[in-house]
Amino acid sequence: MENHCQVNKHEIIKRYKVIDKFTHKGIRGHAMIIGGSYGKMGSVILASKACLKTGCGLVTAFIPKCGYDIVQISVPEVMVVTDDYLEHITSINFDLKLQAIGIGIGMGQHQETQQAFFHFLKMNRLPLVIDADALNILALNIEWLALLPGKTILTPHLKELERLIGGWNSDIEKIDKVKHLSKEYNLIVVIKGAPTMIIDGDEVFENTTGNQALATAGSGDVLTGIITSLVAQSYKPIDAAILGVYLHGLTADIAFSEMSYESFIASDIIATIGEAYLHIIA
Repeated sequence: MENHCQVNKHEIIKRYKVIDKFTHKGIRGHAMIIGGSYGKMGSVILASKACLKTGCGLVTAFIPKCGYDIVQISVPEVMVVTDDYLEHITSINFDLKLQAIGIGIGMGQHQETQQAFFHFLKMNRLPLVIDADALNILALNIEWLALLPGKTILTPHLKELERLIGGWNSDIEKIDKVKHLSKEYNLIVVIKGAPTMIIDGDEVFENTTGNQALATAGSGDVLTGIITSLVAQSYKPIDAAILGVYLHGLTADIAFSEMSYESFIASDIIATIGEAYLHIIA
């Protein structure tokens, strides 16, 4: 297939940026993770921690009030800004200098949350990574896709993708429909699955890392944090998506030598990110 690239270590090395030895946290990027609702704060904890572990200098979580203690205690390195409302997001307001935002995980689809998301999209000019409930809200309001900044990264699993583009009868039809979506709105789409595919216009990148261990709760939340971190660190969005998916899959390949598919959980992805980086630069 033309414009089809297998993402292997060679492709990753071309994109990986070595960190300057004189760097400091203020120039390593500041990312925000927006999401969470009552009973679903774990998603924000996983994404925020993954964001830090991937190399972002500063990470702030924007969450409803009910998650304040949970996030502060679970990830002390992450800063927290809260909505005025207790149980879900009703308004997205902050005064911070950011480089990237990941939004949607654990957020729910309350009517107030949908309106908050709409007003956020109207005002936002920052690079975005969109996942989970934010994707489902967009599927209900397709015209909002026009509000997204160029090269916004969407990270749907197959069910979320179906809500966005409708059904398909073959992989070729699925890819063609995603290419159409990508070109119409200037988006990058990460189709999570086995294998994960990254689509940017007519270009298709097929990831080569990962295994069935990644089929576990919170795995997608971690991926959102990883990709958001890389965008905040000034990687081009397509390179952030490609490197992020590769790293995410590589953690499962590395960890398999020490644990089974069954016992691998999302926290293990985060714990293995450092080793994954070492494999890339080895």
